[in-house]
This record gives sequence, C-alpha cells and structure tokens, in this order.
Amino acid sequence: MSKLSYERPFIQKLNTGSMNKFGTKTEFAPVTHLDGIRVSKLIEDYGSPCFVISERQIRKNVQNANRAFKTRYPKIQFAWSYKTNYLSAVCNVFHQEGSWAEVVSIYEYKKALLNGVEGNKIIFNGPDKTEEDLALAVENNSLIHIDHFDELYSLVGLLDGTGKKARVAIRVNMDTGIYPMWDRFGFNYENGQAWNAIIKILSHKELELVGLHSHIGTFMLSTSAYATAAYKLCDLATNVKLKTGKPIQYLDLGGGFASTNTLKGSYLQGADIVPTIDDYAEVITSAILNSNFAQDELPTIILESGRALIDDAAWLIGSVVATKRLSDDRRATIMDFGVNLLFNAFWYDYKISPAQEFTHHTEDMVIYGPLCMNIDCIRESINLPLLNKGDQVVVHKVGAYNMTQWMQFIQMRPKIVMIDMEGKSHILRENESLDTMMELERMPEHLKNI
Repeated sequence: MSKLSYERPFIQKLNTGSMNKFGTKTEFAPVTHLDGIRVSKLIEDYGSPCFVISERQIRKNVQNANRAFKTRYPKIQFAWSYKTNYLSAVCNVFHQEGSWAEVVSIYEYKKALLNGVEGNKIIFNGPDKTEEDLALAVENNSLIHIDHFDELYSLVGLLDGTGKKARVAIRVNMDTGIYPMWDRFGFNYENGQAWNAIIKILSHKELELVGLHSHIGTFMLSTSAYATAAYKLCDLATNVKLKTGKPIQYLDLGGGFASTNTLKGSYLQGADIVPTIDDYAEVITSAILNSNFAQDELPTIILESGRALIDDAAWLIGSVVATKRLSDDRRATIMDFGVNLLFNAFWYDYKISPAQEFTHHTEDMVIYGPLCMNIDCIRESINLPLLNKGDQVVVHKVGAYNMTQWMQFIQMRPKIVMIDMEGKSHILRENESLDTMMELERMPEHLKNI
C-alpha cells in the first residue's frame, strides 16, 4: 500500500450570525474573487459599479443544456435569445457553441448579421416587423415566425409577383394550465385561429410552412405546461402532414425556462424549487417522441432559452455609499447601483454577498440604490453583516435582461467586463460619459445663449 500524500489542513472562519426562521444559524462567506480575479482588483481597474460576465459559466450552461436535450432526442437546435442579453461578445459565445440567433426586432436582426450569423440561422420573432424588415428576412432566407394576420397579409403582398418564397412558421398560443394565459402573441390553438392561419399559409405558394412555434410564458416553474404545449403543436403538425403530405420540419418550444434566482414572495430559495434543464428536456422530448410522428419524420426541436443559460453567468459588483437608520429604526444601506441597472430587482430577491472580511454581527436591513426616487430598492429586507461606507459587494445571477433593460436615469451606465476561459478580463462595453450622452442631442439656435 502506497503512502498517502500529505495535504495541509484547511481552516475556514465561521460567522455564527443570528438564528433564521428554520432555527439554524445564518452563515455568510465573503465572495472575494470572481473566476479567479479579486473583486477589489476589478473595481480598481474598471470602476464601481461594474457588471462582470463569466465566459466559462456561459459555455458550461450551453453545453449542459445541449447534453440534456441531445441525450433524449436526436434532432436539437438551440437559438440564443438576443433580447435576454445582446452584447455582441455574449452572443458570439453562444454562437461558437452552436446556437443560432433568435431575434424580436430589426435592431437585433441586424446585430445578428453583424455578428456573422448566417441569415438562414436567424429566427425572426415578434409582432412588429415592417415590410422593410420582412423583405430583409426574405432576402437572407431567415425563418419568419408570423405573429398575426396583418403580418401574414403584409408578407403575402410583399412577395406577390416577385417569384420569391419565404420560410415561415406561426406562433401558437394555448391553454397549458398556467394562468394568466399568454395569448397576446400568436394565434390561439383552442378557438381554431392557429389552424385557420395554417390553412391561409398553405394556400399561398409564396409561403413555405416549415415550423410551428410556441412561447408559453416566462420563468416557468411547471414542466407539465411544456408537455401540454408540445402535444398541441404535435397535433397541428400531424394534421398538416395529413392535409399536405409534407411533414413539419421543426417545432420551436421557445424559452421561459427558469433560472435559479429567487422570485419575490417565494417561501423557498429558487435553487430549491426551480426545475433543472433535464426536467424541461424530459417532458418536452417525451411528449414529441410519444406523438404520431414516423421515426424518419421526427421534427427538429428548437429551444430559445435565455435566462436559464445566462443569469448565473454574471455579477454586479459595487460599493456602499452610506448607511443610516430609518424612522422605524431599520438599518438602511445605500449602494452605488440601483434599479436603473438591476431592473429585475422588481421581481427577484437577489443574493448579495460582501466582497471582503466582515464583522460577525448581522442585522436585517434594506438595500437601497442611489437614485432620487423612493422605488429604488434592491432588497426590501435582507440579513447581512454590518456594511460600512466603501465596503464592496457582489450581486449574484444578474445576467438576464438587466443589461438590455437598464436605463440611463440620474446616473450613467457603467462598464461591462467579461472574464475569459484563461482568467483574463476584457471590456465588452465602455461606461457612458457626458460626451456619449450628449452625442444625440441637438440645440436649436435660439436656445444656445442663456
């Protein structure tokens, strides 16, 4: 028997804290490094606040999602949801991992083209497509997901007499047992509107019906709803085959998969109640495999998952501006970032960690941003160690929608940084300045002098 190698002992400081509602001690650990880089160094180099994105975590998430679906079903294609985070560097990580582009505006569409995505690998969703937008999509052989009859008629009129054809799908909304129902977008399954749209498309030689699409909601905690959606799409697809003899090429189940963030009002933490990517994959693939498709005519499954693949791949780092006592004696901690940067703070109870060693004393407190409006509240109640002016913090799982829904209000938007696979940091977006903010303004001659 060989002698075991020596391993030095590892000692970790424990902060006992106060009792929580489950009767156990509350423990905190400082988050001093992100992907191997010290938080204080990131703030020194890039300023406070600053968004930090992990390339490593994005790739890990995409690879895990591909594994979950491809081990259960032979034909899978992911399409990155640009609206979730359309920083070009972020999009290109997904594209390098094999994802197509899913866009909902001409801005996102053109950005996908600039990122090098081939036109036939762009899915054009959304209710607002002008004739110019549709013409560009047709020219690039993109997949056009028709949202309403007005769009259908515009597309037919655009193609009439040109000899060109468009590859199209329809978005289908349906009752999946989740309420309120998302029936604002697409054609309804239950009242026959979806089949009516299909019949109209089939009657026009300019349109080639290649797919069916549904997006049943956002942050979906029920996997069974996806089984219902898949079943109803399969029903439409098999009826198309019976009528035309041609199989539907793909079923797009959209996105809506939940990240492990904790929703406001949730009794349990998000990680305890959110389905895994394997849970979503199991119900979707099982529903389609158990439908009436012939084995050699199984459609491709397209997934447009956004937040589940990016939320945990980004952090917001920032600093304490001040602390104070409110009129009811609650402790308030004011940060240098607010809901202008963390729009999803209205829906999530974000995890916040100190970025340095701290006192063992903890207290329930309110976390405010620096904006001059009363709703600028990041956490209404959170138990944290006592933070002081200048202390640094890390807000976890902020990758989805915050960097697309952020706003310039009172403060200018900060830098966004990515840490690559080698542990090196890169600026993805510069911070705004007075010059960049004034660039689009124009001053009438009669107002130049005061």
